[in-house]
Amino acid sequence: MHLDDRAHTLLTTLVSQYITQGQPVGSGTLAQQAGLKLSPATVRHVLADLEHMGLISSPHTSAGRVPTPQGYRFFVDAMMTASAFETIDDSTFRSSLQPDSAQRLVSSAVQLLSHISKFAGVISTPKRSQVFRHIEFLLLSPQRVLAILITPEGDVQNRLLELEYPYQTNDLVAAANYLNTHCAGRSLEQIHYQLSQELHSLQERVTFLMQAAVSQNNDTPSAQDDAVIVRGERHLLDVSEFANDMNRLRQTFDLFDEKNRLLQLLERTNHAGGVQVFIGGESDVLPYDGVSLISAPYTASSGVIGVLGVIGPSRMAYERVIPLVDVTAKFLSRAMGHKDAQEP
Repeated sequence: MHLDDRAHTLLTTLVSQYITQGQPVGSGTLAQQAGLKLSPATVRHVLADLEHMGLISSPHTSAGRVPTPQGYRFFVDAMMTASAFETIDDSTFRSSLQPDSAQRLVSSAVQLLSHISKFAGVISTPKRSQVFRHIEFLLLSPQRVLAILITPEGDVQNRLLELEYPYQTNDLVAAANYLNTHCAGRSLEQIHYQLSQELHSLQERVTFLMQAAVSQNNDTPSAQDDAVIVRGERHLLDVSEFANDMNRLRQTFDLFDEKNRLLQLLERTNHAGGVQVFIGGESDVLPYDGVSLISAPYTASSGVIGVLGVIGPSRMAYERVIPLVDVTAKFLSRAMGHKDAQEP
């Protein structure tokens, strides 16, 4: 959407003033803040055009104007084109996000992002590795076995196996020895195929145990819940747009509970790349009016492994929050990359 310089200046000034003050912006205040030598009639004429274009609206008669989702979008796009962002002090991120386990790193990153932004922080965790470096079996009862997989990244995955037949310790040792000797470093899909084709020489019960271990998937509800972490939801209670609108607050908290839906929203950033801004009410991506998500992917040596972001009101200081999300993603990526480089 193209605006002439006069309309561009008035719109961006209006959005900036509304974000700062939280009140509808009148034409007199707008002309003064924009620094344009325009008559009140001219300002009102431009505002009428912007309202006709769907970029601003009048909540009450003669109460001034507020930006619509489309107005916020124009404001954010103009800001990103001009790179008109605040400079972020990265010392806290540098000291807090040091190489560590993936679980602790993502938890620290989302907690830090929420704390500094004063909004809710969200992050999709790295997908569970489908390759193992080492496996052990622990006999819990004759028909219940705990499979312990250690990934190449050093993370530990526990899988509870409910088995049809009773097993003894020597069966578990035989299965673990075979998998560690012949299958370490391969994907679970490759191992499953190998087991179905080549293990005629082993006892059937041992083969069944190994197939059960590598056939477990990550599509269970608990795995989906673990795939997204939300921190700092309570910060939204201090935001007037949520505190004064219980329906909006309830819709946003419902989104936090629907982890699969939230994960799908974050994955849109994964495909797009770079910092993305989703403005509520602009499209069906984030249908809740007055709510925005700013997100960015983070990487490891293998490429993009997750997405982090901030959920807050559409009336937020984008010039501060956008670079804040970007810096967090970059330092988390750096820590993840160093962690991978240190793995044996």
